[in-house]
Amino acid sequence: MQEVVLCLCVVDCVLCFSELHSLITTYTGIHGQTVAGIPEFSAVTTLDGRQIDYYDSDKGTLVPRQDWMKEFASRDTWKKDTKIREQVQKIYKNNIPHLMKRFDQTHGVHVYQRMYGCERDDETGDSRGFDQYGYDGEDFITLDLRKGRYNTSVPQATVTVEKWNNDRTQLDSLTEYYRNECSYWLRVFLKKSFVVKKGPDVTLLQKNSSSPVVCHATGFYPSAVTITWRKNGQDHNNVKIGDTLPNEDGTFQKNATLNVLQDVWKKDQYGCVVEHINLTDPIQKILTEDEIKSNNKSTIPTWVYIILAFIAFFMFVFAIILWKYRNEFKSGESYDLL
Repeated sequence: MQEVVLCLCVVDCVLCFSELHSLITTYTGIHGQTVAGIPEFSAVTTLDGRQIDYYDSDKGTLVPRQDWMKEFASRDTWKKDTKIREQVQKIYKNNIPHLMKRFDQTHGVHVYQRMYGCERDDETGDSRGFDQYGYDGEDFITLDLRKGRYNTSVPQATVTVEKWNNDRTQLDSLTEYYRNECSYWLRVFLKKSFVVKKGPDVTLLQKNSSSPVVCHATGFYPSAVTITWRKNGQDHNNVKIGDTLPNEDGTFQKNATLNVLQDVWKKDQYGCVVEHINLTDPIQKILTEDEIKSNNKSTIPTWVYIILAFIAFFMFVFAIILWKYRNEFKSGESYDLL
């Protein structure tokens, strides 16, 4: 079964090397004919981009995604969190048809989401909570914690915003959660999930001589990193920066692809520069053929090919002898071996 985590939006940000940690829960409800294996409802909690628990309508139970989370799975709070997800699943199933009516939709696949949680800057100690809803990939409703009220720019959401803003008890409860409780659990989970801080290992990769060169940084923690390609000492723009992805050991990886042909980059000096909080100096890899690790470069020793050649030769000779023997046997007298 596939697990689905859809994003409400993508936000570009400027990297700073203070350690920003996050605890985020995302609910996703899908209405309509879905692809086989994709659940109608899923809930995912991530810590610094790593899944720590998962629930969906097919499994019907909250599952820990990290070994250290199994400790929490035996607590009463785990049962409470499971019940919450079961209730949200029912709410989403009822809400999406109502949203479809507001948007004058009668059929098709529609997605309703909520993403909430908090971020904390270890350097300053500042924390920030957030709570936002999306419908069909567009922003729908956002909670402004400073003003203690919901906002929307979508006419179809106005009725809901007015209703929620009139519920001061719920607003006060959410404000308290984001300012204190969420930050508390973020610190608890970070302590339990402690990963040794380390800088990245950097490699230049290329599938073949006609493929683009990829600057691959991996094994770093925390996740904040910058990767740039430079041409003759100046930043080069013809670069595709990939997403920061988690590794199984809790560290992260990221790619930056240089979209320049080999006969072009040989004429100038290109280099990949990687910066990370745990590096005293940036790592710089100058692009040369010797520096590239390519799939075309064989790791099999030459002597192996020599042995394989001899084996192939002897098999060829044996096949000729066997063919001649069979032809002689077939042209002679037939024997009943039984």
